[in-house]
Amino acid sequence: MFSAIIDRPVGFEDSFGNVYPINYGYIPEMMGGDGEEQDVYIISHDPQQPLENFTGKLVAIIHRRDDIEDKWILVPVNEEINKTLIAEQTHFMEQYFDSWIEMVEESNDSRP
Repeated sequence: MFSAIIDRPVGFEDSFGNVYPINYGYIPEMMGGDGEEQDVYIISHDPQQPLENFTGKLVAIIHRRDDIEDKWILVPVNEEINKTLIAEQTHFMEQYFDSWIEMVEESNDSRP
């Protein structure tokens, strides 16, 4: 279980004009590859509401071949997700990177 602070909630618009369709944040005091706190995407089958914080399980890591940091995927403890859902929900940002998804927890969920 990991607890994250959400600094870009659903609806947040960054300086490049990207609007976040999911919650995005970081794990306090855990350093990522860029020397900043570890970034996380919050993924769910259910529509998301803007959050300030989130506690969930780590199910996957998005590795970027053209960036120095990885993005972790956190989900609610009672959900199982797959690569298809991760790819769909993170496409708004990952489309700009050469990235791939590594599942760190087996999922028997066949829903896209």
